[in-house]
Amino acid sequence: MTSQTDTQGSVTTVYKVSGMSCGHCEGAVSGEISQLPGVSSVQAVASSGEVTVVSAAPLDEEAVRAAVDEAGFELTGRA
Repeated sequence: MTSQTDTQGSVTTVYKVSGMSCGHCEGAVSGEISQLPGVSSVQAVASSGEVTVVSAAPLDEEAVRAAVDEAGFELTGRA
């Protein structure tokens, strides 16, 4: 598990997403995940297939999976 709680009480989790190949892909994934309650920051990197999410509390992985699916990509797990 790669979730980490920092000193400000937020949680950083890195997810692996398959299918991202460009900046538009990164934007689509980031846009969907950023709509989840409690999310304060999302950084998607197509070249590594990693999406770093900062949230107020740990996120439900199925909610993240649904958001990634809505963007047209597949959540393959945590990095």
